[in-house]
Amino acid sequence: MLKDHERLDYVLNEEIKIIQSPEIFSFSMDAILLAKFAYLPLKRGRVLDLCTGNGVIPFLLAQRTKATIEGVEIQDKVFDMAQRSLALNKLEDQVKFYRMDIKNAPSKLGHGRYDVVTCNPPYMPVTTGEKHHNEHFAIARHEIYCELEDVIHISSQLVRPGGKVALVHRPSRLIDIVTFMRAYRLEPKRVRFIHPKSEKEANMVLIEALKDGKPELTTLSPLIVYDENDQYTEALKEIYYG
Repeated sequence: MLKDHERLDYVLNEEIKIIQSPEIFSFSMDAILLAKFAYLPLKRGRVLDLCTGNGVIPFLLAQRTKATIEGVEIQDKVFDMAQRSLALNKLEDQVKFYRMDIKNAPSKLGHGRYDVVTCNPPYMPVTTGEKHHNEHFAIARHEIYCELEDVIHISSQLVRPGGKVALVHRPSRLIDIVTFMRAYRLEPKRVRFIHPKSEKEANMVLIEALKDGKPELTTLSPLIVYDENDQYTEALKEIYYG
């Protein structure tokens, strides 16, 4: 099952197995926080994860719902890892992956067919920062195949009226996120800032929008990752292990 340079990692008290490789950009805390933050139908419905990578978000979402969950990934090697992790977790009856560009997802998967769309997109514009020499790292970090506006526009096309779109991103892009969401009929409804420590500024933001919703935003309490002893806070441990 494992290929050269690959390892098997465990998530959620070892309930989820994820194939990873040092040659590929590995999932991090932002994916786990998004999977916990996103609204989900409990028993049925359709959920789609864009830029799904090795599938960690769909696997985590599957622990919270019986809805059908799908993921879209453009990179062949990463898609292959997600497919093999799918078999390891025995979730083939609930989770499915597509190897495609997310820009083609609305035409191939259907407009307005999903109850929830999630995405942990590349954070950095191509013109910002130095691109990693490793192609897989560069694609995961930089907006090479899709920009922020693409992600939000495509999510709006895929989600049904009254459905929800949830993203994790950097706080520095929050105004852009809200602007693009409103331009594409997604009304921000919940937001939560993630701080590495209580005295540090936020380095992540979780935001959820409602398709064709009315204006009214709820700001959730900030999530602090580390306490004064550099240990995970109880709130973070509840998300990771709860």
